[in-house]
Amino acid sequence: MIESDVEIVQQCLNGHKNAFRFIVQRYHKTIFNAAFRILNDYDDATEVTQSVFVKAYENLYTFNKRYKFFSWLYRIAVNESLNFLGQRKHTDEVDESIISRDKTPYESYDDLEIQDKIQNALMRLNLDYRVVIVLCHFQDLSYKEISYVLDIPEKTVKSRLFTARQLLRGLLMKEGFTI
Repeated sequence: MIESDVEIVQQCLNGHKNAFRFIVQRYHKTIFNAAFRILNDYDDATEVTQSVFVKAYENLYTFNKRYKFFSWLYRIAVNESLNFLGQRKHTDEVDESIISRDKTPYESYDDLEIQDKIQNALMRLNLDYRVVIVLCHFQDLSYKEISYVLDIPEKTVKSRLFTARQLLRGLLMKEGFTI
């Protein structure tokens, strides 16, 4: 039987420290991907991901069961990523070794080219716009979840997302990407 996040959190709070590994297994890839999309650096995303899980574990007692655990964890991930960016202002090329190559070489090349254009355009967006794009389109969070994660009103999420999409579209069109 697969246990819910709330049940696992409760086990951790009851002293079963090993239970947290289920949370890490469940969300590691998703948290890493969110951090990577914000930071654009494999090593930085790895470091932030580790930090997120450490902070989450240390602060489990602050989790409010009225909200989704996933949203609470994402909030930590976004904050850690933003804090990390504040400490290190740099961007590096995407490490192509982490990109899946399950398709034909031609398909993979086309996909990589598209991903590269999108990632480059995304990194040129203002951080506020980049984060809402990442949370909505790459992490599939709802407006309500994004509102909670970023601690801003839902109307602000919608407004930022609209503007971010327009800006991203403009950047991609300048790169010759047809939308």
